[in-house]
Amino acid sequence: MVRCGNAICCAKIYKEVEKRSFKQAVQYREGRKGRNSRRQRAMEKGSKYGREQQEQAWHNAEVDALYRLAAAGVRVPKPYGCFDGVLLMELITYDEGDVAPRLNDVTMSAEQAVEDHQLVMRDVVRMLCAGLVHGDLSEFNVLVDDYGPVIIDLPQAVDAAANNHAKSMLLRDVNNMTAYYAEFAPQLAKTRYGEEIWALYEKGDLTPEVELTGTFVESTKSADLGAIMEEIQAAMEEEQARRKRREGDNEQV
Repeated sequence: MVRCGNAICCAKIYKEVEKRSFKQAVQYREGRKGRNSRRQRAMEKGSKYGREQQEQAWHNAEVDALYRLAAAGVRVPKPYGCFDGVLLMELITYDEGDVAPRLNDVTMSAEQAVEDHQLVMRDVVRMLCAGLVHGDLSEFNVLVDDYGPVIIDLPQAVDAAANNHAKSMLLRDVNNMTAYYAEFAPQLAKTRYGEEIWALYEKGDLTPEVELTGTFVESTKSADLGAIMEEIQAAMEEEQARRKRREGDNEQV
């Protein structure tokens, strides 16, 4: 906690990567592209400069995610900026001023668990509509104030459209939260919000206001392999024709 004028804020100081238990796995960095080509090449090569830039990108990813999600209506701490590796943001407290606890330190009634679970699922939807998946969501990365859950810890947030692991991460996030709330409301264990949310996202039907049911039925329709092979063959023939045209143009030149 730090004082900013007359206000008390939260300062998150990032540990050096070697000292963190959470490593910047390749699957989390997939899809993140830097604007500076030299910096991007250094990060891909893993040079000393590249590692420094990778660490900076890790910090910036959380700041960018906080701003984007706050604008999308997700309950996250309000960010104030990142300065010399220190993220300054809103301190989440109860109305009377006490610091809000993590979800794993909170007990609740079954009714409260169902209500808060719905709030988290709504925020997961808003995150995905904003193009992000948390990637490490659990009861340890959620605070609880007088108004419900607040999602924190976002340096590993991934781009839903650019990261091939986004679906599996979203399903894991939802399953983690559902399993925790199901300890207080066992009926939640039977829900399949993750699959429902991703299916709506893939079809382009996901909106922040979409009504979720918690149910999902897997398609039992067999894939039409013949049609798929025809599409592949047509694409190959089209590519071969394109190459021949290009070779012909080169010969004329």
